[in-house]
Amino acid sequence: MKKIGILFGQERSFPKAFVDRVNAMKVSGVIAEPVSINMVAQGVATDYAVIIDRISQDVPFYRAFLKNAALTGTAVINNPFWWSADEKFFNNCLALQVGVPVPNTVLLPSRDHPTDTSAESFSNLSFPLDWKAIFDYIGFPAYMKPHSGGGWKSVYKLNNADELFDKFAETEQLVMMLQEEIKFDAYFRCYSIGRKYIRIMHYEPRNPHHLRYAANFDVPASLIKTMEDYVLRLNNALGYDFNTVEFAIRDGIPYAIDFCNPAPDADVNSVGQENFDWVVEHAAKYAIERALEQVPGGNNLTWGTYIQQSAQGNAVTTPEKKAVAKKAAAPKAEAKAASPKTAAAKKTK
Repeated sequence: MKKIGILFGQERSFPKAFVDRVNAMKVSGVIAEPVSINMVAQGVATDYAVIIDRISQDVPFYRAFLKNAALTGTAVINNPFWWSADEKFFNNCLALQVGVPVPNTVLLPSRDHPTDTSAESFSNLSFPLDWKAIFDYIGFPAYMKPHSGGGWKSVYKLNNADELFDKFAETEQLVMMLQEEIKFDAYFRCYSIGRKYIRIMHYEPRNPHHLRYAANFDVPASLIKTMEDYVLRLNNALGYDFNTVEFAIRDGIPYAIDFCNPAPDADVNSVGQENFDWVVEHAAKYAIERALEQVPGGNNLTWGTYIQQSAQGNAVTTPEKKAVAKKAAAPKAEAKAASPKTAAAKKTK
């Protein structure tokens, strides 16, 4: 019997519905339940073929447990090793590499020295920063937010430099990023499950929390297709099997705003019944797929193309870059085919 577990914290509606849906599908040899943890011994496998992780970002004990589980054969969704290394500023950098538009963004050092450091620890950092260049690049209004995320904590909208310096003083040891404001005509939040099941949801972040999904933007079908493509590009590069991507649409261009959400909100009271039902159905379907594919004791983690290509010594590339490279290679191939040496070689065969 292959067990699918879900590891969660305070949320209630999604974990229960997920377990119930997997079991209602009645797939032979597969059952689901909330994860139960007792003694965690090094190198000892869990009873779970698959674990859906909804809480380890807040509980270091769970993150260590999941790494041990992954090492001993559990398919953990999302990959706990990659999730430990990832953050939002890197996401933006990688988005540019895969051809997805993002707002202009700069990284800011922490306002206060990190614990156990002093001014001497920052010998390589210019002081003061070139604030004029930063402001010219970003403009105002702008948003300042933690570079590693944090569920809308310590996020500031800033109208001028004075406001920035005032709010920056509140951030203490947080490393922040400053980002241009995208004045959008439409906004979407997109679920990605298994890097193949995509749901584009109309979303209005300016509404009260419980009404944010009560939106309906009139956009062409081609824009929906573009967002689907961008969602797949981002999640394939990052390696997330359960994530959301947010897009702000400005002048017909979708800018990826937030796409490091490996434990995205799935509560029925916020996402609404229709979206909730879709997430439950496709999360259950994907978890069952992974359970049936799982090799006991083997390596059952998924990794993004960024890591895969880096391990092979290849740079991250985009469909556009591939097209350019193919076009550039075509004349060389034609020249080679037309060369006397090639012609002679063909004649002797």
